[in-house]
Amino acid sequence: MEEEQLTIDLPKFGPCTFTASEVLEFPWGLPGFATLHRWLPLNLDSHPTFVWLQSLDDPAVALPAVDPWMVFENYDPKLPAYAFTSLEIREATDFATLCVIVVTPNAEEMTINLMAPIIVNLRTHKGRQIMLDGSNYSPREPMPRKMPASSKSA
Repeated sequence: MEEEQLTIDLPKFGPCTFTASEVLEFPWGLPGFATLHRWLPLNLDSHPTFVWLQSLDDPAVALPAVDPWMVFENYDPKLPAYAFTSLEIREATDFATLCVIVVTPNAEEMTINLMAPIIVNLRTHKGRQIMLDGSNYSPREPMPRKMPASSKSA
């Protein structure tokens, strides 16, 4: 049986068609967006490096994110045990990692939050932003002007 197609008109991206199985659930919300629990990952041809996390609870909210290994090949986050338990992650292939990008109002500088990656269980489609306690990573690490040629999968 084919899944029902849903369409929403997004202020930033226009009409978007998706299925319920594409929606990511963030039971704990995201910092600054505690009441927004349903997010749709969008890959846009105009921004191929980024994954836009589009809120379905508030269509005016969309967050740019990126696979951190596309930017910093040596990124090595030490996730706390509760990340695996709360998201029911059993093995490395169960999850993906994204880091939120912040763009200055004049769009001259971008930073990446390496201190609090977003972890998504690919089986259950549940996600959570995880604070890396005791980490030297910055929540506002400057993005390099050029991206590395190779990338490591999450």
